Amino acid sequence: MHKITLHKGKERRPLAGHPWIYRGEVQWIEGDPAPGDLVEVKDARGRFIGRGYINPRSQILVRLLTWQEEAIDEALLRRLLQCAIDLRKRWAPDADAHRVVFGEADQLPGLIVDRYGEILVVQFLTAGIEALSDTVVTLLLDLLRPLGIYARNDSPARQLEGLERTSGFLHGQFETTLQISEGGVRLWVDVAAGQKTGLFLDQRENRLRVRSLAEGREVLDAFCYTGGFGLHAAAAGAASVLGIELSKDAAALAVKNAELNGFGGVVRILEGNAFDELRSLDRDGKGFDLIILDPPAFTKGKEALESAIRGYKEINLRAMKLLREGGILVTCSCSYHLSAELFREMLAEAAADANRRFRLIEFRTQAQDHPVLLNVRETHYLKVAILEALS
Repeated sequence: MHKITLHKGKERRPLAGHPWIYRGEVQWIEGDPAPGDLVEVKDARGRFIGRGYINPRSQILVRLLTWQEEAIDEALLRRLLQCAIDLRKRWAPDADAHRVVFGEADQLPGLIVDRYGEILVVQFLTAGIEALSDTVVTLLLDLLRPLGIYARNDSPARQLEGLERTSGFLHGQFETTLQISEGGVRLWVDVAAGQKTGLFLDQRENRLRVRSLAEGREVLDAFCYTGGFGLHAAAAGAASVLGIELSKDAAALAVKNAELNGFGGVVRILEGNAFDELRSLDRDGKGFDLIILDPPAFTKGKEALESAIRGYKEINLRAMKLLREGGILVTCSCSYHLSAELFREMLAEAAADANRRFRLIEFRTQAQDHPVLLNVRETHYLKVAILEALS
């Protein structure tokens, strides 16, 4: 195992539980480790910090798997996976689809495992976890007994690690478009071609919250993807639901999901650009009682933060103008670099520009199967504000 020595003073963050060690924090590397090799990390005085894997090609040089002087082997991986599984049994006991492993938040950096009924979808996002992938798959088969496992190793994050982007079956053969149930709402999910691993599982609890607000309301679901928020609104007895989705495939699946649940007469899906459609609805003097904004991340880095804030402000301003008095706006951001504080500031500015007053009913985050580590800010990325229009 290669040895890594940190610069003086750079041990505080990893000792507090953060698994990332950046290239600039390292004083010395023993030998010439290859991407994915296991390493032991010590502070400038030679004291043990932890063990993990290295990738010299990445700015995040080392990702820690353990803070104990123990082997990184099948036994450790089994223990970490079992801990993650047990956590979901407590937090998502009745969820047909949920996240089983959430990378760093489960002490398994670079590993994503999602469950859709009897099928698992996995992502190996780093060179280190890729090197351990065969063992991980064997353990998942033993611990969860799935009918099949599909790899979605097509994330751009793999390119930063020097890895190829691929997808395919790891165990079994099955239809990659499958059906799951979420709070009684049935959904078709495309695990091979859908966003993330097929569904935005981090919004599961927020979709159920929207359901509690929707009865009798006229609903607009912008950036609706395959219709999740709008379908829950329809299930609650919404008067009407208009979904807007840019992707032709996702919009088609949203229509299929509406028909699957018998909501064809309530839910209408409009294929188009949400920015353009929000402006068009505003010009036409349309109004809604409940609006959901769940856009994709407008920025993946700090360099584009200003333009991202302008984008978020634009869609929220338009939504605020479309909302009737007493109406509810459920607005989201999954951009990690847009902090909760900046998100709230942006909403306040949008409300002022729209000449509307709002009450903050609730501020939410990702579902509990996407846990947040106290000392790892990167695990907290989803912001969801529920606002009530006062005037």
